[in-house]
Amino acid sequence: MTWNLVSDSSCDLRASSFHSGSVRFTSVPLHIQVGEQTFVDDDSLSVPAMLSAMAAEKAASSSACPSPAAFAEAFKAGDRTVCFTISSQLSGTYHAACIARDMVLEEHPDKQICVIDSRSAAGAMVLLIRRARALIEADPEADFEAVCGQLRRYQASLRTCFTLENFDNLIKSGRMRPIVGTLLHSLGIHVIADATPEGTIRVADKARGVNKTYRAITALMGASKDCTDAEVVISHCENLEGAMALKRQILEDLPVKHVDLLSCRGLTSFYAMEKGLIVGY
Repeated sequence: MTWNLVSDSSCDLRASSFHSGSVRFTSVPLHIQVGEQTFVDDDSLSVPAMLSAMAAEKAASSSACPSPAAFAEAFKAGDRTVCFTISSQLSGTYHAACIARDMVLEEHPDKQICVIDSRSAAGAMVLLIRRARALIEADPEADFEAVCGQLRRYQASLRTCFTLENFDNLIKSGRMRPIVGTLLHSLGIHVIADATPEGTIRVADKARGVNKTYRAITALMGASKDCTDAEVVISHCENLEGAMALKRQILEDLPVKHVDLLSCRGLTSFYAMEKGLIVGY
């Protein structure tokens, strides 16, 4: 009985860093379109090269979700598959994965496939993958629906927040007026946002300077849930120094279990832009 974990590449866990003797993991890449260039968000993508191309391109860049066929190929690799996708409110990826599930089950009705909308991205999806691996490794013969039920409950407990310093993509896409972006940048103001339980994004706060920003993030985290023994993943977009500083602030302010740092992949870099930080907890 082969267990198979699948995510799209909005999960910042790279396939090359996943290690398990009993569980497969596949990351199905999204694509980022920058002018005439297409960047495939797999383990070989150079995020700095993509960001440089985005900065040089005058038009807004865009992303494209994986095809149902790409998900179907990943689903066929296992007898039991659990798939996590970026929030269905942000992308058509969840819908594509559901179509793929139906396609594969029609051809292979003996397989078991569960698709879970993470209602988030980045670190929250990493935590879901890690929890799924732990559950399966603890009991490879566990009831499939019971495992999926535990993962859905865990998903509902997770939260995501992030902060931005670079607003170029928002300006180019028409979502922010250029004068507003220039003003925020010149004043050193950081936007702090979080994901709602429905998977949409809302601006939660603004802070001036990195120290106030990090304290505002920990205050938001503490207000959103009981963080006692919580696992935290910080995804950073070319900003290891900032991620380390935020980690220190979280450990100082909140009773979390531990904090891991990961580099943003292509899709999360597309959203966060340079120096952005995304916190899953």
